[in-house]
Amino acid sequence: MNHPLQFLKLMRPHQWLKNGFVLVGPFFAHAWGTPGVVSSVLLALIAFCLIASAIYVVNDLADVEADRLHPTKRLRPLAAGTVSNGGAVWLAIILFVVGMAAAWFASPMVALIVLAYLFLNLAYTWRLKQVVILDVFIIAAGFMLRILAGTTGIGIEPSSWLLLTGLMVTLLLGFSKRRSELAVMERSGEMTRSVLQSYSLPMLDLMIGVCTAGVVMAYSLYTMSSETIAIHQTDNLIYTVPFVLYGMFRYLYRTFVDNLGEDPARDILRDPHLLVTLVGWVVTTLWLFQ
Repeated sequence: MNHPLQFLKLMRPHQWLKNGFVLVGPFFAHAWGTPGVVSSVLLALIAFCLIASAIYVVNDLADVEADRLHPTKRLRPLAAGTVSNGGAVWLAIILFVVGMAAAWFASPMVALIVLAYLFLNLAYTWRLKQVVILDVFIIAAGFMLRILAGTTGIGIEPSSWLLLTGLMVTLLLGFSKRRSELAVMERSGEMTRSVLQSYSLPMLDLMIGVCTAGVVMAYSLYTMSSETIAIHQTDNLIYTVPFVLYGMFRYLYRTFVDNLGEDPARDILRDPHLLVTLVGWVVTTLWLFQ
């Protein structure tokens, strides 16, 4: 019990991929050459990784009994008994202290945003995850706080279009997660999350469709806006839209046909189509920025 590798597994480092939203601001603001931006945004990224891991530990402590009924979550360290509750509590405390220190050194504003993220997620763990629809909006709010930490937190003015795109993307991921969880519950017959009783597959399918359309429209309008063209000195960002379309459709395929989506970070890392699409979008965008 309490093997170091089990502590690492409890931290869920593959989920740190989500904290890439912190990098969106500097990426689109061409701010990587600005003094202090790189160090500040990397500290903000580290802070979110550590605080997010602390929250995962707290969530697992709160959900340990429910996780033991889930076909895959029962393998998590706390549910499987490979990490003690006491060891998990100490890990959460250490992650919190180091994470908040990194956030403070990034900037006081980043520290404030990270604290807001922490309290939002604690409220989610103890109550808000039981409120239908609001539960997904709380998940999306966590992603939006990441974007704000990488923009407002380090002195970069966020783009309204990118904020809207980010909101629609995160709502899509949240509703896809609920759809996958509901599908697992219906197959296994075990109640793994009480809020799922308030959802239905047709309702979630409709919400996912709305969010997908919102992502494509918001991002497409961003690439064509006069403000974007002025900032990036190019009107060719519209040619990155096919990457977004393919990525959305591939993710929907994996969600509806393969019944994935419960763990978006792991799904992206394990799907070569999504990985190549993501890399292609980044490389093409950087090339157009030249």
